[in-house]
Amino acid sequence: MSATDNGFSYAPLIDSVLNQDDARLLELVKDALGKGVSPEDIVTSGLQPAMGIVGEKYSTGEFFVPDMLLASRAVSRALAVLKPRLSSAGVPSRGRVVIGTVFGDIHDVGKNLVTTMLEGTGFQVVDLGINIPVSGFVKAVEEHKPDILGMSALVTTTMVVMAEVIKALKEADLRSRVKVIVGGAPVTKHYADYIGADGYGANGGDAAKLCRELVGK
Repeated sequence: MSATDNGFSYAPLIDSVLNQDDARLLELVKDALGKGVSPEDIVTSGLQPAMGIVGEKYSTGEFFVPDMLLASRAVSRALAVLKPRLSSAGVPSRGRVVIGTVFGDIHDVGKNLVTTMLEGTGFQVVDLGINIPVSGFVKAVEEHKPDILGMSALVTTTMVVMAEVIKALKEADLRSRVKVIVGGAPVTKHYADYIGADGYGANGGDAAKLCRELVGK
């Protein structure tokens, strides 16, 4: 969708994300709100499609990590303005995702990027942070009842924690209630399959697309 019934065009908003211009994006978001465009429409017809394009450009090599980070920052700032209005409007989300970096690993750039991509495409995200032990993931699944659990690792030696979490979820009778996705530099689709994960995301765009497929939305 490029315009609303009242003539508002989402194209400049999408271009601002692609150009990583957060100041311009905020102006456009506030202008849209002032013209009566609903927060939900701004997200679903502006921010979500824009982040989808960002993910595609990253996957094809047209965008690099800095481009992803700057575009994600722009969307994050816009969402900060929109979230209070979205909450009061009772706008439904695509689903809930709990995400964290596994125990022994303190890297969070990739996780943060995935988080922003997910929020930008309509998911409610519970970010546990870094260095999360097995019990922390299990407790979060019990407490938040997410549709998806995402785990990230950047160090090869910490990848084994992902398998331990999946085992612990089975022992707690929680595995069947949540989809599990994994990612990070040393992680591969083969490893994800080997440990029994439901999916593997090579980058933020892939992870967001995978989550949409897993929840069927």
